[in-house]
Amino acid sequence: MKKVEVLKLIDLIEEIKKLDDLITQNRKKKTSDFVINQYEVKKLKMIGSIISELANPPIQSMESYLLIQKILKKYYPNIPEAELLSDIDVSKIVAVIEG
Repeated sequence: MKKVEVLKLIDLIEEIKKLDDLITQNRKKKTSDFVINQYEVKKLKMIGSIISELANPPIQSMESYLLIQKILKKYYPNIPEAELLSDIDVSKIVAVIEG
């Protein structure tokens, strides 16, 4: 990975950390769900950007996929599998993965 790419990804991760802290603070303050949902959508987009960067050439590698896994575990640690399986299409894909 080039230094520029590394710095760009680090900056994105730092922004996600700040946003995640903001979400946590707003939940504690019992801020409106609308505001929290806006932050969640922004976080999701930023994580999607990181995943896109890591999954595409020239960065794409086994290490980049492990970084994606680490990012998902860090920022979405407690999502129950039942929630994932609530989408019929996703359930089909999970069944193929596990089968």
